[in-house]
Amino acid sequence: MKLYTFWRSQAAFRVRIALNLKGLTREDVFINLDRGDQFKPEYKAQNPQAVVPTLYDGKAKLFQSLAILEYLEEKYPNPPILPKDMLARAWVRGFALINAADSHPLIVPRIRNYLANVLKVEEAGRSAWIQHWLQSGLQAMEELLAGKNPTGKFCDSDSPTVADICLVMQVTPAQLFNTDVEPFKRVMRIYDACMAIPAFADAHPRKQPDFEGH
Repeated sequence: MKLYTFWRSQAAFRVRIALNLKGLTREDVFINLDRGDQFKPEYKAQNPQAVVPTLYDGKAKLFQSLAILEYLEEKYPNPPILPKDMLARAWVRGFALINAADSHPLIVPRIRNYLANVLKVEEAGRSAWIQHWLQSGLQAMEELLAGKNPTGKFCDSDSPTVADICLVMQVTPAQLFNTDVEPFKRVMRIYDACMAIPAFADAHPRKQPDFEGH
Protein backbone atom coordinates (compact mmCIF):
# COMPACT_ATOMS: atom_id res chain seq x y z
CA MET A 1 0.00 0.00 0.00
CA LYS A 2 1.04 3.56 -0.67
CA LEU A 3 -0.03 6.39 1.66
CA TYR A 4 0.07 9.98 0.49
CA THR A 5 0.61 11.86 3.72
CA PHE A 6 1.89 15.00 5.44
CA TRP A 7 3.32 15.03 8.94
CA ARG A 8 0.94 17.70 10.29
CA SER A 9 -2.25 16.35 8.74
CA GLN A 10 -4.60 15.08 11.42
CA ALA A 11 -6.54 13.06 8.83
CA ALA A 12 -3.35 11.30 7.74
CA PHE A 13 -2.53 10.75 11.43
CA ARG A 14 -5.82 8.81 11.76
CA VAL A 15 -4.89 6.51 8.91
CA ARG A 16 -1.33 5.97 10.13
CA ILE A 17 -2.67 4.82 13.50
CA ALA A 18 -5.10 2.37 11.91
CA LEU A 19 -2.42 0.93 9.64
CA ASN A 20 -0.10 0.54 12.62
CA LEU A 21 -2.76 -1.08 14.80
CA LYS A 22 -3.44 -3.64 12.08
CA GLY A 23 0.24 -4.29 11.47
CA LEU A 24 0.09 -3.23 7.83
CA THR A 25 3.17 -2.03 6.01
CA ARG A 26 3.05 0.93 3.68
CA GLU A 27 5.14 3.20 1.51
CA ASP A 28 4.81 6.86 2.47
CA VAL A 29 4.67 9.53 -0.20
CA PHE A 30 5.09 12.93 1.43
CA ILE A 31 2.88 15.74 0.14
CA ASN A 32 4.08 19.03 1.59
CA LEU A 33 0.91 21.05 2.14
CA ASP A 34 2.92 24.14 3.09
CA ARG A 35 4.61 24.16 -0.33
CA GLY A 36 1.36 23.50 -2.15
CA ASP A 37 2.34 20.02 -3.36
CA GLN A 38 -1.31 19.00 -3.10
CA PHE A 39 -2.20 21.30 -6.00
CA LYS A 40 0.36 19.85 -8.40
CA PRO A 41 -1.26 18.05 -11.36
CA GLU A 42 0.40 14.74 -10.53
CA TYR A 43 -1.16 14.70 -7.07
CA LYS A 44 -4.53 16.09 -8.12
CA ALA A 45 -4.68 13.11 -10.47
CA GLN A 46 -4.53 10.96 -7.32
CA ASN A 47 -6.97 13.09 -5.31
CA PRO A 48 -8.94 15.81 -7.13
CA GLN A 49 -9.87 17.42 -3.80
CA ALA A 50 -6.16 18.17 -3.28
CA VAL A 51 -6.07 16.98 0.35
CA VAL A 52 -4.36 14.18 2.23
CA PRO A 53 -4.49 11.33 2.94
CA THR A 54 -4.92 9.22 -0.14
CA LEU A 55 -4.35 5.48 0.18
CA TYR A 56 -3.50 3.43 -2.90
CA ASP A 57 -4.01 -0.26 -2.21
CA GLY A 58 -2.64 -1.50 -5.54
CA LYS A 59 -6.04 -1.43 -7.20
CA ALA A 60 -7.84 1.75 -6.22
CA LYS A 61 -7.17 5.19 -4.77
CA LEU A 62 -9.06 5.68 -1.53
CA PHE A 63 -9.78 9.07 0.03
CA GLN A 64 -11.32 10.59 3.18
CA SER A 65 -9.78 9.19 6.34
CA LEU A 66 -12.87 7.61 7.94
CA ALA A 67 -13.77 5.86 4.69
CA ILE A 68 -10.20 4.53 4.57
CA LEU A 69 -10.52 3.28 8.16
CA GLU A 70 -13.77 1.49 7.29
CA TYR A 71 -12.08 -0.13 4.28
CA LEU A 72 -9.13 -1.29 6.39
CA GLU A 73 -11.53 -2.74 8.96
CA GLU A 74 -13.46 -4.67 6.32
CA LYS A 75 -10.41 -6.00 4.48
CA TYR A 76 -8.21 -6.61 7.53
CA PRO A 77 -10.67 -7.30 10.39
CA ASN A 78 -8.07 -8.38 12.94
CA PRO A 79 -7.37 -6.74 15.23
CA PRO A 80 -10.71 -4.92 15.01
CA ILE A 81 -11.08 -1.15 15.34
CA LEU A 82 -14.89 -1.32 15.43
CA PRO A 83 -16.91 -3.25 18.04
CA LYS A 84 -18.87 -6.32 16.98
CA ASP A 85 -22.08 -5.17 18.70
CA MET A 86 -24.28 -3.09 16.39
CA LEU A 87 -25.18 -0.45 18.97
CA ALA A 88 -21.58 -0.15 20.13
CA ARG A 89 -20.44 0.32 16.52
CA ALA A 90 -22.97 3.13 16.04
CA TRP A 91 -21.81 4.82 19.27
CA VAL A 92 -18.16 4.56 18.25
CA ARG A 93 -18.88 5.98 14.80
CA GLY A 94 -20.90 8.83 16.25
CA PHE A 95 -18.16 9.64 18.75
CA ALA A 96 -15.56 9.63 15.97
CA LEU A 97 -17.62 12.03 13.87
CA ILE A 98 -17.49 14.68 16.60
CA ASN A 99 -13.88 15.08 15.59
CA ALA A 100 -13.86 14.09 11.94
CA ALA A 101 -17.05 15.86 10.85
CA ASP A 102 -17.66 18.64 13.39
CA SER A 103 -14.43 19.99 14.88
CA HIS A 104 -11.55 19.13 12.57
CA PRO A 105 -13.06 20.54 9.33
CA LEU A 106 -13.39 23.97 10.98
CA ILE A 107 -9.69 24.33 11.82
CA VAL A 108 -7.92 22.91 8.76
CA PRO A 109 -5.44 25.16 6.90
CA ARG A 110 -7.86 26.16 4.13
CA ILE A 111 -10.29 27.48 6.76
CA ARG A 112 -7.56 29.27 8.69
CA ASN A 113 -6.24 30.78 5.46
CA TYR A 114 -9.72 31.97 4.47
CA LEU A 115 -10.20 33.60 7.86
CA ALA A 116 -6.83 35.35 7.53
CA ASN A 117 -6.64 36.22 3.85
CA VAL A 118 -10.25 36.80 2.84
CA LEU A 119 -12.13 37.76 6.00
CA LYS A 120 -9.05 39.52 7.43
CA VAL A 121 -9.54 38.06 10.90
CA GLU A 122 -6.63 39.00 13.13
CA GLU A 123 -4.47 36.36 14.79
CA ALA A 124 -6.22 36.67 18.16
CA GLY A 125 -9.58 36.10 16.51
CA ARG A 126 -8.30 33.13 14.55
CA SER A 127 -6.88 31.58 17.73
CA ALA A 128 -10.17 32.11 19.53
CA TRP A 129 -12.01 30.43 16.62
CA ILE A 130 -9.75 27.39 16.70
CA GLN A 131 -9.84 27.00 20.47
CA HIS A 132 -13.62 27.38 20.55
CA TRP A 133 -14.26 24.52 18.14
CA LEU A 134 -11.65 22.28 19.72
CA GLN A 135 -13.06 22.85 23.22
CA SER A 136 -16.59 22.31 21.95
CA GLY A 137 -15.63 18.89 20.61
CA LEU A 138 -13.68 18.00 23.75
CA GLN A 139 -16.65 18.96 25.91
CA ALA A 140 -19.00 16.76 23.87
CA MET A 141 -16.57 13.84 24.12
CA GLU A 142 -16.17 14.34 27.87
CA GLU A 143 -19.93 14.34 28.44
CA LEU A 144 -20.48 11.28 26.27
CA LEU A 145 -17.79 9.40 28.15
CA ALA A 146 -19.34 10.45 31.45
CA GLY A 147 -22.71 9.15 30.32
CA LYS A 148 -21.31 5.91 28.98
CA ASN A 149 -18.97 5.47 31.95
CA PRO A 150 -16.66 3.03 30.15
CA THR A 151 -15.04 0.55 32.49
CA GLY A 152 -12.21 -0.35 30.11
CA LYS A 153 -9.06 1.56 29.24
CA PHE A 154 -10.54 3.10 26.10
CA CYS A 155 -13.73 4.71 24.84
CA ASP A 156 -15.63 1.46 24.35
CA SER A 157 -13.65 -1.35 25.94
CA ASP A 158 -10.12 -2.52 26.65
CA SER A 159 -9.17 -2.28 22.96
CA PRO A 160 -8.80 0.93 20.97
CA THR A 161 -11.36 1.68 18.29
CA VAL A 162 -12.04 4.39 15.73
CA ALA A 163 -13.46 6.44 18.63
CA ASP A 164 -10.07 6.44 20.34
CA ILE A 165 -8.28 7.33 17.13
CA CYS A 166 -10.52 10.38 16.73
CA LEU A 167 -10.24 11.30 20.41
CA VAL A 168 -6.48 11.53 19.89
CA MET A 169 -7.14 13.73 16.85
CA GLN A 170 -9.15 16.09 19.05
CA VAL A 171 -6.51 16.36 21.75
CA THR A 172 -3.42 16.68 19.52
CA PRO A 173 -4.44 19.94 17.79
CA ALA A 174 -5.83 21.23 21.09
CA GLN A 175 -2.34 20.89 22.54
CA LEU A 176 -0.80 22.43 19.41
CA PHE A 177 -3.08 25.48 19.59
CA ASN A 178 -2.68 25.96 23.36
CA THR A 179 -6.23 24.93 24.20
CA ASP A 180 -6.89 24.15 27.86
CA VAL A 181 -7.43 20.39 28.16
CA GLU A 182 -7.33 20.29 31.96
CA PRO A 183 -11.13 20.16 32.42
CA PHE A 184 -11.47 17.03 30.28
CA LYS A 185 -10.31 14.35 32.71
CA ARG A 186 -11.93 11.35 31.01
CA VAL A 187 -10.73 12.39 27.58
CA MET A 188 -7.17 12.87 28.78
CA ARG A 189 -7.11 9.55 30.64
CA ILE A 190 -7.96 7.77 27.40
CA TYR A 191 -5.57 9.94 25.39
CA ASP A 192 -2.71 8.95 27.69
CA ALA A 193 -3.69 5.27 27.40
CA CYS A 194 -3.67 5.54 23.61
CA MET A 195 -0.34 7.32 23.38
CA ALA A 196 1.25 4.59 25.52
CA ILE A 197 0.62 2.21 22.60
CA PRO A 198 3.39 2.20 19.96
CA ALA A 199 0.86 2.14 17.12
CA PHE A 200 -0.38 5.53 18.28
CA ALA A 201 2.92 6.99 19.44
CA ASP A 202 4.79 6.03 16.26
CA ALA A 203 2.10 7.68 14.13
CA HIS A 204 2.41 11.02 15.92
CA PRO A 205 3.18 13.97 13.62
CA ARG A 206 6.51 14.69 15.31
CA LYS A 207 7.65 11.10 14.66
CA GLN A 208 7.23 11.35 10.88
CA PRO A 209 10.24 11.56 8.55
CA ASP A 210 8.91 14.76 6.96
CA PHE A 211 8.41 16.53 10.30
CA GLU A 212 9.82 20.02 9.88
CA GLY A 213 11.75 19.84 13.12
CA HIS A 214 13.34 16.48 12.22
